Amino acid sequence: MAQPTAQPPGDPCHGGRSCPMRLPAAPERARPCPGSAVFVTMMPDQITGSLADRAADIALRGLIGSARRLPYGARVRLMGAALARGIAPLAGYRRRAETHLALIYPAMPPAERRRLAHACCDNFGRTLIENYSWRDFAAHLSDTRPSGPGVAALAQAAADKRPVIFATGHFGNHEAPRQVLTRLGYDIGGLYRPMQNAFFNAHYARTMTSWGGPVFAQGRQGTMGFVRHLRGGGMGTLLFDVAANGPAIPFLGQPAHTATSIADIARRTDALVIPYYGLRQPDGLSFAIVLDAPIETGPPLAMMRALTASLERQIAANPAQWFWVHRRWKPRAAA
Repeated sequence: MAQPTAQPPGDPCHGGRSCPMRLPAAPERARPCPGSAVFVTMMPDQITGSLADRAADIALRGLIGSARRLPYGARVRLMGAALARGIAPLAGYRRRAETHLALIYPAMPPAERRRLAHACCDNFGRTLIENYSWRDFAAHLSDTRPSGPGVAALAQAAADKRPVIFATGHFGNHEAPRQVLTRLGYDIGGLYRPMQNAFFNAHYARTMTSWGGPVFAQGRQGTMGFVRHLRGGGMGTLLFDVAANGPAIPFLGQPAHTATSIADIARRTDALVIPYYGLRQPDGLSFAIVLDAPIETGPPLAMMRALTASLERQIAANPAQWFWVHRRWKPRAAA
């Protein structure tokens, strides 16, 4: 989805020989699924990239590995603080988030923009380690139940064996709904965008494909596999709040180029489109899982406007939980 996610059985520091500074000895192939593309995970000596990319990956693996040695709650809080107070200022993420907040909320006091930018980066750090701790994350969500008008629609679609596309954004933890619905028996796959850093992507891809339904790397082959999965009555998640080639649709009051992929695929496969969200709760560890009302099938532009409006409502209620670091508002679509 453009970035749907998942997590790894062989993730960094999950026992055995995987230590924070070691590239995980990934199998040559991850598990295939019927009618899907086969996931290939490169061995470390097959990966190419710059020394800077390798150094950044080693540092991030070390941070993730060290955090995973802590109890779950402390681990999540530590990664939130590490991202918000350490990495985000150095990488320019916090400054970029403040710039985007100023674009959307020009009357907002600078102190409030700083607070929201800090909270956004904290949420990003928490989300990262939650998704790399997928077994613990699933256990923490074991008593969580979904709510919202989309719950009944999902049950009906499952009974009818109708394909379902879950549409979401980089809000709260976008993997939390998939975790909860997977526990309830739904087999949900997705489409994700590979990371530019090939060293990081080696374990990120494993993370993406380790639980739930089939998850495909973005691209022609991956999209074809995702469509075949849906045509077989499957379910999958797509994230739509990234800059892409497509029409400029107002998002939080500013034009944002938006891919119509979700609408196009839904129309081709007769899939029901349900927006869903994992809303982080005040304790910083728990989630409310919200399934919004299904999007009416129609012209792609109208469907994407409706999806955008759904995400906007979530952001308006909880602005600190959206990923303001995204370069969402570009003068023209990304190449």
